[in-house]
Amino acid sequence: MLNPPAALPIVPAQARATTGVAGLDNVLGGGLPTRHVYLVEGTPGAGKTTLGLQFLLAGRAEGDKGLYITLSETAQELAIVAASHGWTLDGIEVFELVSEEGLSPDAEQSILYTSEVELGETTRAVMAAVERLKPTRLVFDSLSEMRMLAQDPLRYRRQILALKHFFASRNCTVLMLDDMSSEGGDLQLHSIAHGVIALEQVVGDYGPVRRHLRVVKMRGVPYRGGAHDLTLDTGGIHVYPRLIAAEHRGDVASTPVGTGTPAFDRILGGGLSRGSNTLLIGPSGVGKTTTAMSAVVAALKRGERVQYYLFDEGLGTLLHRCKALGMDVRPAIEEGRLRLMPLDPAEVSPGRFSNMVRHAVETDSAAMVVIDSLNAYMQSMPGAKFLLLQMHELLSYLNQRGVVTLLVLGQHGLVGEGRSDVDLSYLSDAIVLYRFFESQGMLRKAMSVVKSRTNHHELSIREFRLGQGGVEVGPPLTDFEGVLSGVPSYRGAIPMLGDRATASR
Repeated sequence: MLNPPAALPIVPAQARATTGVAGLDNVLGGGLPTRHVYLVEGTPGAGKTTLGLQFLLAGRAEGDKGLYITLSETAQELAIVAASHGWTLDGIEVFELVSEEGLSPDAEQSILYTSEVELGETTRAVMAAVERLKPTRLVFDSLSEMRMLAQDPLRYRRQILALKHFFASRNCTVLMLDDMSSEGGDLQLHSIAHGVIALEQVVGDYGPVRRHLRVVKMRGVPYRGGAHDLTLDTGGIHVYPRLIAAEHRGDVASTPVGTGTPAFDRILGGGLSRGSNTLLIGPSGVGKTTTAMSAVVAALKRGERVQYYLFDEGLGTLLHRCKALGMDVRPAIEEGRLRLMPLDPAEVSPGRFSNMVRHAVETDSAAMVVIDSLNAYMQSMPGAKFLLLQMHELLSYLNQRGVVTLLVLGQHGLVGEGRSDVDLSYLSDAIVLYRFFESQGMLRKAMSVVKSRTNHHELSIREFRLGQGGVEVGPPLTDFEGVLSGVPSYRGAIPMLGDRATASR
């Protein structure tokens, strides 16, 4: 008989120090464990100094004493950086290891000539400043200067170890900044530090610099791995934790809700289902956005809140078109029940967008989310593979929250079989396919539901058009063959929607 497994040792809860960046605290599961040394590495311009300042400012708000030790920037330069974000460094000590006098030609030592400078003297100056000011939070900027002073890797490692043990005995939480100037990276620092946070920036062929944050290592605490989107704007660093749908699992009743068009509801097998997503796919101008807006109006009439993300069309154009079709949504916007958010796909990163959607659902109680369109949204992604992974997590999250999601995807080409830049069909719970077709010298439109995981949908192909009342759906086109090819053959006498209106008159 096997012996029962030994009980795991109980690890006492560690005190945490907030980083001053809510998203990073979320990634770390509550902040940095105190009384340890952490490495923050990144190329110049990645945001290391800003993160260090936010760390000290967050400590100041909690009554902690902060110290910024700098070898690379002056106190005046740090004050300018802080002022650009609307901050003040009052209450935070800034200690310059190399002052203006130290850089003068008459000084005995000069940081410009490393052979004349003893690394031990720099280390002792750091220790003396800590002993005198007794900070609980410290930022050391930067290790690249220490590396140049040391010249020898073994000596450099010994001095860093000496600083680490000294800080640990002084009840101090330390961020050591490194600009990654050493060739191939400095893995010695990774082994010494209690945790490593990497700030990365990617320059594409077009658009802004994309920044990411990764927790490379964090001893003793669980954290969210992988790359998390980061922005560096006025006001500091913002981190957008990677969305993990598995953390939001729950039981959702798949109840149907109306689209505002009874005939469309019948095609769908009862309407849209809560906790599901529907893909509206077809060529440009066929009526996808209007169909989505008709469902939005129906949700507003039920008293629900709706979040609409607009990547393609201008907000003014959309509102004007909706009003012309008898779907004036301006009152709902003014009341706050509908939020139409025009977004620039070149400026919004995928992680930031996912956090926007989460905020709309969890804070604003949005029951319906519309993404119009995926063609523009995919431009914010580095590739189609990453778009599919991102959308899988986002759609799974929305389904688990019981949200009705509408996705608009345009296809290339107007008549006949279209082509899409990305295939999301396997991720979609329901797919509504739109087509243009020719009949009696007229350009007409057809729609059909080709997939539904939640309802028993019709397999018919129906004509539809956009009118004063929004979306109008006709009977099945049983007398046509080849509608989806765009050039059907007519084999009966079923009138078109416009023909019936003429005949009734």
